[in-house]
Amino acid sequence: MPYLVSSDLPAQPAGERFRTLVERGGILRLPGAHNGMAALQAKQAGFEALYLSGAAMTASMGLPDLGIITVDEVSFFIRQIARSSGLPLLVDGDTGYGEALNVMHMVRSFEDAGAGAVHIEDQLLPKKCGHLNDKKLADARDMAAKVAAAASARRHLYIVARTDAAASEGIDGAVARARLYMEAGADAIFPEALTSAEMFRAFAVKLPGVPLLANMTEFGRTPFFTASEFEEMGYRMVIWPVSSLRVANKAQARLYDTLRRDDATRAMLEEMQTRAELYDTIGLADYEALDASIVRTVVPEAAA
Repeated sequence: MPYLVSSDLPAQPAGERFRTLVERGGILRLPGAHNGMAALQAKQAGFEALYLSGAAMTASMGLPDLGIITVDEVSFFIRQIARSSGLPLLVDGDTGYGEALNVMHMVRSFEDAGAGAVHIEDQLLPKKCGHLNDKKLADARDMAAKVAAAASARRHLYIVARTDAAASEGIDGAVARARLYMEAGADAIFPEALTSAEMFRAFAVKLPGVPLLANMTEFGRTPFFTASEFEEMGYRMVIWPVSSLRVANKAQARLYDTLRRDDATRAMLEEMQTRAELYDTIGLADYEALDASIVRTVVPEAAA
């Protein structure tokens, strides 16, 4: 129970733990977790770090991914995921929620909420999912200034600079931006919406030694690759940003259709997490045992 028992809390800040995982070699697998329950399930499946997608956050709020949520709203999601799982979390920071001072505020807020890493992208508002068309790019120097602001504000947060330039400026343009962002203080680069293995490899070859992040989102421009295939192409991290939300949403839609049709949920029981499974996942018995070990009823002496 990392949330309640201080002795169970990680000794290192989340950013340092995230950096250690990236630098140990191999590829760091970062499944998306859109809430605390998803984070617990990913941890129990054996993952060591997680990703929080802006698209998943906004969709779970019934909103489109257009950069319209706030730092405080994102921090709410960070707190529940970091608190429930104790795992280092990479957070989608969109465009930084403004200019340099806003980016610095974002970094401090995300660190305080428990994030281990953040990525900032070089789009202009209203930003879009990286796999959609008509994205508008910021001037590379303006984006570099945001990266520098983030680096100056952090205490431990790992900073990933995302570039959406490949679609409009080609691999060479995206690489030039990536080099500028690394010089400004980024720890890693996230080239978004690459469309072939050749593009992934070409980008990595042009940036030797730079930690790179790959996005394996479904229904987008990137073909399906495994984490091992991304590692072979030269990548150190891979995210599956919205997968958990997509599966949950599909299951919820089936539930509501069934309930509307049958006036009952019996037909969905086999697809439901049981009460016992739910309590086991959230550790109810551990919380009850902790409570019993600390709180003891004191029976007052009878009055004379």
